[in-house]
Amino acid sequence: MGSVVIGGIAPVEEQVERGQYWALALSAAAFATCFAVWTLFSIIGVKIKQELSLSDSEFGLLIATPVLTGALSRIVLGLLSDRFGGRRVFSVLMILTSAAVYAVSLVSTYPLFLLAALGLGFSGGSFAVGVAYVSRWFGASRQGTALGVFGVGNIGTAVTTFGAPLLVNAFGWRGTVQIYAAGLLAMGVIYYLLTREDPARVAGVVSQRKLSDQLAPLAKLQVWRFSLYYFFVFGAFVALASWLPRYYMGMYGLSLAQAGLLTTCFALPAAAFRALGGIISDRIGARAVMYLTFSVSALVCFILSYPETSYVVQGIRGPIAFSFGISLPAFVVLTIVLGFFMALGMAAVYKHIPVYYPKHVGAVGGLVGTIGGLGGFVLPIAFGVMNDLIGVRTSCFMLLFLLVAVALAWMHGAIRLMERQRIAALKTLPQLPEMAELHDWNI
Repeated sequence: MGSVVIGGIAPVEEQVERGQYWALALSAAAFATCFAVWTLFSIIGVKIKQELSLSDSEFGLLIATPVLTGALSRIVLGLLSDRFGGRRVFSVLMILTSAAVYAVSLVSTYPLFLLAALGLGFSGGSFAVGVAYVSRWFGASRQGTALGVFGVGNIGTAVTTFGAPLLVNAFGWRGTVQIYAAGLLAMGVIYYLLTREDPARVAGVVSQRKLSDQLAPLAKLQVWRFSLYYFFVFGAFVALASWLPRYYMGMYGLSLAQAGLLTTCFALPAAAFRALGGIISDRIGARAVMYLTFSVSALVCFILSYPETSYVVQGIRGPIAFSFGISLPAFVVLTIVLGFFMALGMAAVYKHIPVYYPKHVGAVGGLVGTIGGLGGFVLPIAFGVMNDLIGVRTSCFMLLFLLVAVALAWMHGAIRLMERQRIAALKTLPQLPEMAELHDWNI
């Protein structure tokens, strides 16, 4: 094995060789467990909606509330991981959150459900912890792949959308919540017992920096640009994973189990191919991956946003009637395509962070994850409000089309601006427009 630089710190080759893949595998499994818990309200929320006779807006807030905590906690958890180590923070997070998950099964009023959902949502903050921990085990040339593999933990969404309806039918929704709480507790204990501290921390070369130093990169525009990208590729993914069961039931008249199964068709490829996104980003560059992701996503969202419509044209020989609508099979295929490219985009965004900010992975990764997570909070609420106000179910995809179009335009605009400013000095563009700041270019 060649020399490996870990997050800008001197290599500790023997420790890396012994533990890097074990650390990656356990971290991915822990993240999958946390992600399964984080999206649990996408299934049990449907039952709660029926019990409490909630409106679409109230339902949207309910399923989005866990996402809010998961999003806002990522900066703090990222900072804690940089300071105390991802292994300890990850374990404590899972153990404490399992108590909040169990509390969901004990409450019965809407305000208390929202409060319990806030506690459950801390499971979503696990991503920032895992990124800080895993990135220290791999060199810069392999971090995109490693973080892509870690991101496969998104498969927890598919586990919930497929398995939770079966558990609900067998044990009821409250029993399902208790099973999830026990699983999260067990994973927290297992993770602490079977993982080790990252090599840099073992070697004692992790410096304790001031909070102001840790947060300094957050003032850079490129960090916020990464955040906008992640708001769509991750935030919209989480939002759709929570919203699609309800969408399938309302739009196509499916049962909860059927809706959960078809939502799995969206969530599973999005999780499974995140590793592929990391590999491609390492090989051809994250900018190309982001272009492909935004372009295809914009096209798919535009098609999905078009509501079922009937037309009557006054022809020469009389009225000519025709209609347009997306059939259930076509809708499923389009969501699979959308989920696939979202997965590629998630990995491409996080390819940047340990490369550009090796000493601030927790802080920068936490902010990007926070903004992305806020997308998962804001968008379901917006979907519900738009349903109530506009009365068109496809309005959720109208909003997503607008969002991805803005992200694509901003990215392309940054690239074109860099071309105009530096065309005389460069024969080829850097891999990413965000690299401009590394060369002291102001764009």
